[in-house]
Amino acid sequence: QVQLVESGGGLVQPGGSLRLSCAASVRISSIWCIGWYRQAPGNQRDLVAAITSAGGTKYSDSVAGRFTISRDNAKNTVHLQTNSLKPEDTAAYYCNVLKAFTTATPSGSWGKGTQVTVSS
Repeated sequence: QVQLVESGGGLVQPGGSLRLSCAASVRISSIWCIGWYRQAPGNQRDLVAAITSAGGTKYSDSVAGRFTISRDNAKNTVHLQTNSLKPEDTAAYYCNVLKAFTTATPSGSWGKGTQVTVSS
């Protein structure tokens, strides 16, 4: 089973940026779709971005235009560049394999995530 490890979170001021990384235990070129999710306290875990092995991407309305998902097949890593961060982006961020690009349903186990806190 694929193991994914998230990193790159931290404390940042509103308007700042962070680059999150998701390192896979297998060649990500063999994985059709990988997504980034986030979960704030008291909220459900939601998909914010996804990318296919062909380079197709999708974003939730709340992050479109501010976040960019990308794949580095050579390093078996998926990145989430987060720009123009807002306090409402504060959450634990997780990556996972998606069952299909057209859904938000994860197919793998969850890692520990990486915490993003946006505060002045």
